[in-house]
Amino acid sequence: TDKPASKPANPRVKLSTTMGDIVLELDAEKAPVTVENFLAYVNDGFYDGLIFHRVMPNFMIQAGGFDAEVDRRTKGMRPPIKLESLNGLTNAKGTIAMARSGPNTATSQFFINVVDNARLDGRAAGKDGYAVFGKVVEGMDVVEKIRTTDCFGHPKYNGGRKPVTPKVPVVISKATVLGADGKTAKKPEAKNEPTDKKAKEGEAHKEHGE
Repeated sequence: TDKPASKPANPRVKLSTTMGDIVLELDAEKAPVTVENFLAYVNDGFYDGLIFHRVMPNFMIQAGGFDAEVDRRTKGMRPPIKLESLNGLTNAKGTIAMARSGPNTATSQFFINVVDNARLDGRAAGKDGYAVFGKVVEGMDVVEKIRTTDCFGHPKYNGGRKPVTPKVPVVISKATVLGADGKTAKKPEAKNEPTDKKAKEGEAHKEHGE
């Protein structure tokens, strides 16, 4: 018999963006709190209409906090979560991790590592690190397009001091939880219908505050 599709160990989320689709596979076993938090934001529609507001081509691409007008989205924000950076997952290229400004401060913002960023990993000896909770399984070509898009210093983001905001907004038009068959999961239960349509994937990541 099939296991219930309600809480798979490796749920998948599709980020439909204006540059293409990114499909993320999340690790609910190693990062249970972080995955539950991320899925709650996805199911609430919180990420729909938000942008990749911070793009650093040799580091990461970050999203989950600002809309296309580069205004911070606060409605629907959830309480900060426990930091799960000592879960054994590393900030390797193609992984998704939570952005935060201090220990146990992550809320909605996330980033996708576009290079290996082992320096962001948590260490038992006092280094908090950034909690990895999944990886891109489809759509790394989309991540690459976002990584190399032209950016500028937007006055609404950190006073425009660094050229990290895409000139043409990269918008997450829709974030959806996928069923085990790769189709959009129907709430409250997933429908296991055959499909040959493949979703795409991606990730976003952040460092040093939001």
